[in-house]
Amino acid sequence: MILNDLIQIKEKELAARKKIVLRCCLAAGCVSSNSKGVKEQLDKAVAEAGLQNEVEVRGVGCMKLCCEGPLVAVDPKNELYVKVTTENASSIIAALQGGKAKVEQADPDSAFFTKQLSIVLANSGVVDPERIESYIAADGYLALHEVLNEMTPKEAVETMVKSGLRGRGGAGFPTGLKWGTVAKSAGAKKYVICNADEGDPGAFMDRSVLESDPHSVLEGMAIAAYAVGADQGFLYVRAEYPLAIARLQLAIKQAKQISLLGAGIFESPFNFNVEIRIGAGAFVCGEETALMMSVEGKRGTPRPRPPFPAESGLFGSPTLLNNVETFANVAAIYRKGAEWFAGIGTEKSKGTKVFALAGKIKNTGLIEVPMGTPLRTIVEEMGGGAPDGGKIKAVQTGGPSGGCIPSQHLDTPVDYESLGKLGSIMGSGGMIVMDETTKMVDVARFFMEFCMDESCGKCIPCRAGTVQMHNILDKILKRQATARDLAKLEELCDMVRNTSLCGLGQTAPNPTLSTLRFFRNEYEELLQPDTFGAGATQTQTATK
Repeated sequence: MILNDLIQIKEKELAARKKIVLRCCLAAGCVSSNSKGVKEQLDKAVAEAGLQNEVEVRGVGCMKLCCEGPLVAVDPKNELYVKVTTENASSIIAALQGGKAKVEQADPDSAFFTKQLSIVLANSGVVDPERIESYIAADGYLALHEVLNEMTPKEAVETMVKSGLRGRGGAGFPTGLKWGTVAKSAGAKKYVICNADEGDPGAFMDRSVLESDPHSVLEGMAIAAYAVGADQGFLYVRAEYPLAIARLQLAIKQAKQISLLGAGIFESPFNFNVEIRIGAGAFVCGEETALMMSVEGKRGTPRPRPPFPAESGLFGSPTLLNNVETFANVAAIYRKGAEWFAGIGTEKSKGTKVFALAGKIKNTGLIEVPMGTPLRTIVEEMGGGAPDGGKIKAVQTGGPSGGCIPSQHLDTPVDYESLGKLGSIMGSGGMIVMDETTKMVDVARFFMEFCMDESCGKCIPCRAGTVQMHNILDKILKRQATARDLAKLEELCDMVRNTSLCGLGQTAPNPTLSTLRFFRNEYEELLQPDTFGAGATQTQTATK
């Protein structure tokens, strides 16, 4: 494969495009509503109308407005049909011939779409994820060619540093700094790992990217491997994502067939192979050291750091580990320039962020917005606010590791620093909206139960602390707790946060702490008066 070959594939693909393109969503959400059957009916209707030379029915990935699926878009008419069924799909073809479609339409010019800025999701819902030619037609793998032929590994790392990209997996560590550390680490063998073990309740960003645009992740991994000196990559994907796994397997096979993965990529000395490792659904394996243990075939439990993975990671070798969204940003940065990317977002949080909007919100689905976009814009304008005339009470960001942000702080810009000040985190991008019917103590108990169940049990603070915190929260909800229990809960939150081995335990108290901070009255309303008298209190104190 050389550049001319890549260009020829692109030109051939574009030349074969039909006058009208019907894009039918075949991501998991729409597939669960029989979008495959919808596509079959569209293909059949096109054939019956004799429009094969004018109309292309293309299976694509996520088209973002998941609550209205199955979705079918018509280009270049800028029409978006929602809740399409096998019974009414053929009427869309009739409408192309002057008839009337018996299908409801969404407004493609609504705030949900117009306020998005797509980098990671630029190809989502546009390219066919099962055809590498479709990705190449969207300038796929051009960035990899440019990096291999026009940059040294050191220059590739410097470009990433200049872009200001921070890891999209939760902590927000500067990506360029991580790449540079791995590049400088001594080791005969180095690895690149993509963390696709997306485990937050309500989060489906990474799954959608893998289902919709798998080659963008592979291209990003290849560029990263060249920059740090690695020749082997692993994609760690949770087993609950069978469609994503199938499309990744196909994408890797297709890339190998035309020498975009494997040996001598673009006729250079650079070799890079990628393998998939399927996780068994343990939330703790989203933590990088536990993930690497799992890849090695061992029980997925965290280990103390240092040494950090950049110095001693997979099989004891220097290892670069980023998540799906981070790698999906990479090709665009090298194709359009570090300065372009750094010009988006805020001073300390560059670029865009993908969120999965879920919960008590009208428009559930995927959004991608510039860093610094106010929560109010996301929830009220793009999300459409709470359904049935309700009022938004809080927004949970960061999943079990995050916090609940009350409605009075909806004007907070979404960036790493601003969310941190409110006791929450960016996380991987789950955003669960709650209305006034939501009980915040119940929310805290739900996330604590999740962390309790998912704790690997290796360290005592997390193993025992999450159980004790859950018990107290349960006791509060049963109206059996007193102020003493509430004080003990806060003590436990502090202890677990500061003494747990890994990020699971360290962040498990966040939902409880944030709800205590902003909704303390809901806890206090459930408490019973202290039953201990003064004498009993003095005795207890003396005993302690």
